[in-house]
Amino acid sequence: MTSATVFPVGSLWRQYYALTKPRVVQLIVFCALIGMVLAVPGLPDGSQLMLGLWGCVGIWLVAGAAAAFNCLVEKSIDAKMKRTAWRPTARGVLSDRQALVFSAVLCAVGSVILYVQVNPITMWLTFATFVGYAIIYTVILKPLTPQNIVIGGASGAMPPVLGWSTMTGDVGPEALILFLIIFLWTPPHFWALALYRVEDYRKSGLPMLPVTHGNAFTRLQILLYTVVLLAACLMPFVYGMSSWLYLFFAVVLSVGFIGYGLALWRNYSDALARKTFRFSLIHLSVLFAALLVDHYLF
Repeated sequence: MTSATVFPVGSLWRQYYALTKPRVVQLIVFCALIGMVLAVPGLPDGSQLMLGLWGCVGIWLVAGAAAAFNCLVEKSIDAKMKRTAWRPTARGVLSDRQALVFSAVLCAVGSVILYVQVNPITMWLTFATFVGYAIIYTVILKPLTPQNIVIGGASGAMPPVLGWSTMTGDVGPEALILFLIIFLWTPPHFWALALYRVEDYRKSGLPMLPVTHGNAFTRLQILLYTVVLLAACLMPFVYGMSSWLYLFFAVVLSVGFIGYGLALWRNYSDALARKTFRFSLIHLSVLFAALLVDHYLF
């Protein structure tokens, strides 16, 4: 019995939508939008707004395609983990063929939109991000090395670069600074999650850092990364991308992240690891929102 016969059309489409990891994609598009906004001095005009809209649509589609492909490749792993066992591919609600075709269609449509409505460089950068996440990270790095998050984090750090190239047709140093912030934010963010989900990862067979190097070593790495992240978060102010308003939020948020990292290193608990993970989401969201507000007020 196929998925289509088991589920009504509306329910089936909800399964496809879930395959795109909507919350993750929303954060990706938000970060890309920040790159777009910062690339345009002052308020955007009508043509720039349309360009940004097409960019968001194209990036959303390709990011959703990468997420769907990830779910397909990791369906057996997802089925072993409480955090991911609900995914349609893990539960067998969607077949491999359905997930693969869905991913291919999203990627193709998104790429065409970016090439035709935006510019070729953004299309190629977005497609390279798809390959980096769906193939290099998911298929090769994730099952191979405990540094998978560090190396694979390059793909996750690309959205502001994609946003910047959408509006300018090139990649400036400002975009690379935003890239660096997300790149350094990713390991402490994800390792905090891996700490309190360590048994899931152990059962899955993935060589996540808490599994291969232990709890204490992972906590130390989280702390060290939060310290380095603070330096990266200061760079938009140092480079002249932002004013004192952003600097205030960058310092407060980064010191807060370091505080969580220090507390986690000194006295571990699953509850604290969860709080650290949740704060990391607040850190990045508010940091980029502060960049956005600062851009228009100063």
